[in-house]
Amino acid sequence: MFLALREIRRARLRFGLLAGAIGLLVFLLLFQLTLLNSLLDAFTGALENQSGEIVVYSEDARLSLEGSLVQPDQLEAVAGVDGVAASGPLGVNTFTVTAGGTQQDAALFGYELDGPGEPTTLTDGRLPERDGEGVAPAADAEDGYAIGDVIELAGGAVTIEIVGVADDIQYSVQPTVFVSWPTYEAASTAVNPNARAVLASVVVAQPAEGRDAAEVAEAIDGAVEGVEAVTRQAAVDESPGVTSVSQSFQVIFLLLYVVVTLVAGFFFLIVTVQKLDALVLLRAVGAPPGYLVRSLLVQVGIVAVAGVLLGVGLAVGVLAGVSAAVPSAELFVIPSFGPTAQAALLVLVLVVAASAVSVRRVLKADPADAVGKATFGGLG
Repeated sequence: MFLALREIRRARLRFGLLAGAIGLLVFLLLFQLTLLNSLLDAFTGALENQSGEIVVYSEDARLSLEGSLVQPDQLEAVAGVDGVAASGPLGVNTFTVTAGGTQQDAALFGYELDGPGEPTTLTDGRLPERDGEGVAPAADAEDGYAIGDVIELAGGAVTIEIVGVADDIQYSVQPTVFVSWPTYEAASTAVNPNARAVLASVVVAQPAEGRDAAEVAEAIDGAVEGVEAVTRQAAVDESPGVTSVSQSFQVIFLLLYVVVTLVAGFFFLIVTVQKLDALVLLRAVGAPPGYLVRSLLVQVGIVAVAGVLLGVGLAVGVLAGVSAAVPSAELFVIPSFGPTAQAALLVLVLVVAASAVSVRRVLKADPADAVGKATFGGLG
């Protein structure tokens, strides 16, 4: 320990630069992680943060909300499956609305007010209690979706008063309003007067108490023809586009982890090679290999921890600063503890693993080499 700390004190700049490099890589990693989570929330937040634990699509929809239409008899059949405590329609569609004095696209999520499908992340206001009321994303409040604002559809034929706002309920990266099923029907009929009926996009269901959602979804698949039932999390994970986005970011994460490993590995290898003569001399005067290895690992640990703490602090500070300066910037959300801890732990493991080559060089230091080195007064 004494040897390791003394060497760090004598080469503060060298070890500080490595800690800074690791910190910068950790910051980039956490920034990309935040960006990924925020993008996925903007794509599927409304689906993930609604109360139905089971989502039932039409069989040919490929788990696409807007590509699914469930027939009335299928809706009734789902309600009668053993293990289903409650179920109801969920309609999803994109409409041109007037909000904040401008025309823009917004998604409507229509559900039965006494059934599953309501938003679960309400932050202010209340849930709809009657037709013509809705809950909108808190991030879009400044764009005409604040509590008390009224949005219009079909030239004012349908109006929706915002009575609550919730976090992370966007769908397809656009404002999303949760409304009653009759309000959704009225909006659909207003833009398409020739429609003979308004069908649900999916059925959302709650499993009975004590029943596993995945098992009940399998039971629905077996009992109802022409549908595909999955858990809410599976519906989110397998939504169109989510897999490709996640895979793209996984490549970036992999490259960052590789760079962290290479930077740390080469640094400690170079340092070890530069002080190899000193290590040989220490071995010659009786320093055991374990002592030298422990000194190296202490240095690795100090640099890794310092780098991770620097990176996490930088990420939290920068993201918090951007969020404060741009309140509507939903992409800049401080990463949650779980993903941050996992990323930090993996970086620590990789840095320690990267020192394996340096440890091997330390263990190969032969005290007999001191006799053959002229710089040590040897015979060579």
